[in-house]
Amino acid sequence: MMYEDWAIHTPEEIRGIAAAADILSRLFGELAPYVVAGMSTMELEERAEAFIRSEGAEPAFKGYRPPFENKTYPYTLCISIDDQVVHGLPAPARILQKGQIVSIDCGVRLAGMHADMAYTFAVGEIPPPLQRLLWVTERALERGIQQAQVGAPLGNIGHAIHTFVKSYTFAVSEQLTGHGVGRAMHMEPEVPNIGKAGKGPRLWENLVIAIEPMVQMGTARVRRGSDGWSVCTYDGKPAAHYEHTIVVEKNGPRVLTSFEPIHKALAHV
Repeated sequence: MMYEDWAIHTPEEIRGIAAAADILSRLFGELAPYVVAGMSTMELEERAEAFIRSEGAEPAFKGYRPPFENKTYPYTLCISIDDQVVHGLPAPARILQKGQIVSIDCGVRLAGMHADMAYTFAVGEIPPPLQRLLWVTERALERGIQQAQVGAPLGNIGHAIHTFVKSYTFAVSEQLTGHGVGRAMHMEPEVPNIGKAGKGPRLWENLVIAIEPMVQMGTARVRRGSDGWSVCTYDGKPAAHYEHTIVVEKNGPRVLTSFEPIHKALAHV
């Protein structure tokens, strides 16, 4: 891996990424009141695309060919329910049910700059074990972000995430990582959710990365879903996924996406 391939950006580019991230954050605030029992996942998809385009931006996932795939993704959102870890497909017949957990992942492209974000919602009341899974995953993301310091080894991020998750007897998903983001949807470096403290290349100022722990209630193993896109837990147990786009700055990591609009929206439901 060469540093010149990393997602290190100019201040002007970072402002562009931040503008894309602002649209993305507000999108999640718009979607939050509709993540309820009886809602079609395709309606969430349609609302998301309409909002993004109304802001003068584009859905970054739609038509994107992920690394190691020979096909393009057909939708604006990835909507992953219960045992789907990532990349679940919206569909008219996929109706949200009370007690489910639903991960929504979305990317926005604005004037050539990209931002990426994911959040796992509870559909109505969920049992304490699922509440714990969501809490641990979001806290693991926060701990990973804290390690994104100029000059720090990349392995510190994964170590902080993995050790925290393991302390609650959950598992970090195998083979799924965060990534650089900015001029493209996926850039170097990969940002693993498992790592060794003090190991790995050093983080540079103005590096922009998406940190995204994916945490499973059972085994760390995953499998491809029957739809050809989704990644599911191998044992069928639930998984949660949270993601932020951040920039590594000399005074510490700055989070460009935000969960705050979601919490505000939910307060009025």
